[in-house]
Amino acid sequence: MGAYILRRLLLMIPTIVGIMAISFAVVQFAPGGPVEQVISDLTGQNQGGDRLSGGGGDLAVQPLGDESSGKYRGAQGLDPEFIAKLEKQFGFDKPPLERFGLMMWNYIRFDFGESFFRNTSVIDLILDKMPVSISLGLWILLVSYAISIPLGIKKAISDGSTFDVWTSGIIIIGYAVPGFLFGILLIVLFAGGSFFDWFPLRGIVSDNFVQLNWWQKILDYFWHMTLPLITLLMSAFATTTLLTKNSFIDEIKKQYVITARAKGLNERQVLYGHVFRNAMLIVIAGFPGAFITAFFTGSLLTEYIFSLDGLGRLGYESVVKRDYPIVFATLYIFSLMGLLVGLLSDLIYTWVDPRIDFERRDV
Repeated sequence: MGAYILRRLLLMIPTIVGIMAISFAVVQFAPGGPVEQVISDLTGQNQGGDRLSGGGGDLAVQPLGDESSGKYRGAQGLDPEFIAKLEKQFGFDKPPLERFGLMMWNYIRFDFGESFFRNTSVIDLILDKMPVSISLGLWILLVSYAISIPLGIKKAISDGSTFDVWTSGIIIIGYAVPGFLFGILLIVLFAGGSFFDWFPLRGIVSDNFVQLNWWQKILDYFWHMTLPLITLLMSAFATTTLLTKNSFIDEIKKQYVITARAKGLNERQVLYGHVFRNAMLIVIAGFPGAFITAFFTGSLLTEYIFSLDGLGRLGYESVVKRDYPIVFATLYIFSLMGLLVGLLSDLIYTWVDPRIDFERRDV
């Protein structure tokens, strides 16, 4: 197993370099950019463009000139020297290959630089938004699996029964309803909309959180998390529930189950002593994707609806604003975590079923 782990770790290097290279190349051809964002702020008389910060320090707005750089859309009338200073500040005075190589060298050392427009380091921004994403992702992952696996097993045992039919209908409806639409409905009903004002509309904790004692902090935290978690749970457990059910049904029909029953084992011993280990393999296979989705990509709309300042919202705003240090840093971190969680999934495979040996598999 040690050789397999080492091989997987080594394969992560070209994989993540390829991901970053493709994304970097796409950005080079995408319209707009941080320089264009600044020019747009200036020509639109946006006060946000009066003072910028970046790797080169603060850069004051230069007076308009008669020459046009001709390189950027909307740059007519701006001093070419000012445009050159913008390029240097954002690192665009270097060739693309040099910029990519420097970026990857810094990322290997987990040096993500500073945001173009937020006047702070990227790693500090990510750490600041992490509690919200961890709160949403961790609870969704735990609660959805805690519901999905027992429910899927129960549905497999009682396949075709009234319980199975009704729960399947509820699961399909919950999965079909868009999460953001259900979140808006919860706000209208329970967060000061047209009916009840039972839950807060924004934030993960109250403004007086630090003044509360420990049990009040716990209640306040879950008070704020109730509606966002319900919104995400509506579709989070549907796939895993049906996957668990179908996997158990397939295993129950196999010959070794008939043999186990013939030996006198009761249904619980057959189900959890033999079927569970084999049926759960396919569920474990989907764990890495569920992990990454729950933590980073599945809660963007929920964060916006409930005014939660997490990683999903940070990434989206960075893409819109062309804040490339944040965009590439989050992509690098998410990709690295996805690869590591994929390796962890394989290790869990061998723990659940010791008969699986990746080291002896032909590659």
